[in-house]
Amino acid sequence: MIFDDTQCRLGEGVLWHSDRNALIWFDILSRRMYCKPLDGARQHWDFDDHISAAGIVDRDHLLVASSRGLSLVGLADGSRQLLVPLEADNPLTRSNDGRADPQGGFWIGTMGLEGQAGAGSIWRFYKGELRRLFEDITITNAICFTPEGDLAHFADTDLGMIWQVALDAQGWPKGDPQPFIDLSAEGLNPDGAVIDAEGGLWSAQWGAGRVARYDRQGRFDRAIELPVPQTTCPGFGGADLTTLFVTTARDGLDDPTPEDGCTFALASEARGQREHRVILG
Repeated sequence: MIFDDTQCRLGEGVLWHSDRNALIWFDILSRRMYCKPLDGARQHWDFDDHISAAGIVDRDHLLVASSRGLSLVGLADGSRQLLVPLEADNPLTRSNDGRADPQGGFWIGTMGLEGQAGAGSIWRFYKGELRRLFEDITITNAICFTPEGDLAHFADTDLGMIWQVALDAQGWPKGDPQPFIDLSAEGLNPDGAVIDAEGGLWSAQWGAGRVARYDRQGRFDRAIELPVPQTTCPGFGGADLTTLFVTTARDGLDDPTPEDGCTFALASEARGQREHRVILG
């Protein structure tokens, strides 16, 4: 089912805002953020540079990642306050996938504007500190966390690989990332991902027109097919967190249909985690 028929060039950053009973998402290439309540009209905000992901601070404020920084954005008045630069000295990169972790930090990946090999990094913002965690990644994606907050996951779409890394009590990585799900042999491209309340990882797979679930051991469980090929980011929402929202993209398609780029709402037997809040300081 189509939740919103806006034809995004590159939809991304699904975020369910439970305080507002609304879905937040982005069109990265159009530099626009959307918010649509289940029982209300869609709103949007335009930005000067690429924006891609957000974390909830409170009912009226989001931490939003752009090409050049992390900003506090007001949903009531559209206000914007730059909190910290993000690769502001590198004009060849932009932000991509991101999500708040259970400890109150916010992880954000970067990538080359043209997908340059190894141009991306993964960063974490926690209580005012921005720290680079991993680098030499081509297309950062699939940032998500186990319900217990002991493991983080991220992908390099270019390699078809999703890694996992152990976290300490404050949410910082400890040890090196380990391969978790290797999709390269199947020719699948892991894009955005989210972990449900049971610890299953749902991976949007670019070009395959589906979102696939993998269990805690990284084994394939099941997949939900969509009528468009370029699925980009999943996220659970709705009153009981059993609706799986999925953004898609129409950019690069030779003959896009009216459904390409739309945001979908799918019934799911799984229940999601409530989105975590970002602690600013």
